[in-house]
Amino acid sequence: MVIARFYRVEEWDNVEEDWKVFINKKIEMKAQRFNLQGMLENKTKELKQESEQRNPKEAEAQRLNLQDVIDDKTKELKHEVEQRERIELEIAKLERLNIIGQLAAGLAHEVRNPMTTIRGYLQMLQNKTDLFTYKSYFDLMIEELDRTNTIITDYLSLAKNKPAKLQRQCLNKLLTNLFPLLLADAYSQGKKCIFELEDLTDLDIDTNEITQLVLNFARNGLDAMSPNGCLTLNTFMEGQYVVLSVRDEGTGINAEHIAQLGTPFFTTKEGGTGLGLPLCYSIAKRHNALIEVKTGTDGTTFLIRFPQPKKTRIS
Repeated sequence: MVIARFYRVEEWDNVEEDWKVFINKKIEMKAQRFNLQGMLENKTKELKQESEQRNPKEAEAQRLNLQDVIDDKTKELKHEVEQRERIELEIAKLERLNIIGQLAAGLAHEVRNPMTTIRGYLQMLQNKTDLFTYKSYFDLMIEELDRTNTIITDYLSLAKNKPAKLQRQCLNKLLTNLFPLLLADAYSQGKKCIFELEDLTDLDIDTNEITQLVLNFARNGLDAMSPNGCLTLNTFMEGQYVVLSVRDEGTGINAEHIAQLGTPFFTTKEGGTGLGLPLCYSIAKRHNALIEVKTGTDGTTFLIRFPQPKKTRIS
């Protein structure tokens, strides 16, 4: 349907004016539409540019954040793997100690009995005047029997499953009593020994066992040094632990030997039995203590950390 309007002749001037107004408005609206279209296109370009500039930055930031997360997780996994390896090594070491202990309990006493008899007869023969020319031979045999007896004593110590005889006392007092002995050992080898003792809380320790532990670590340290070297024993508190440190100035322990420390019969010393450190680890275990080793070309430090008893006092 078409709708049309008819004008009279006298109205044509007004129609022409209205038409001009309509055309002008249409032109104006068209211009505005073009302006709006241009503004929209410009704004779209600006937004696109901003988006292109912003997205790479956001993507890079996200990548860096993701890399940080990966690095953190990698460190955690590495730490867990290392910790698990240390635990497995400790378990293997304890299993070996347990096997050695079981063998020692059944064998060592039987070996000691005939040795005692042999030593007694050697001493008797040694004092006979007609055998005086063989005295050096008797001395050597008795010395070797005593050395064998020492090995068996250490061997038996590994078999001790009974609880240690613990007494509440200060570790510093025990070390002070040992100082003259260690000082004499060091002096006889042309070396020095220093004690640096800080205030400690009392510990529940077995005097005989801790004495043996200190002597073993100290004498190992002296053996590791050349003349004029200095052995340093010091004690200090570290959180909830009482720490004994034994530091030498030797050449350090080879990396391939670190994992074998505490293994029965493993030794790098000529004439060594390989039972000194296993005995130390066995004593530490009975005292719930932890042993840490730090070594380098400037020397080795053994750190023995004893947990504090529940009720303690400073000495």
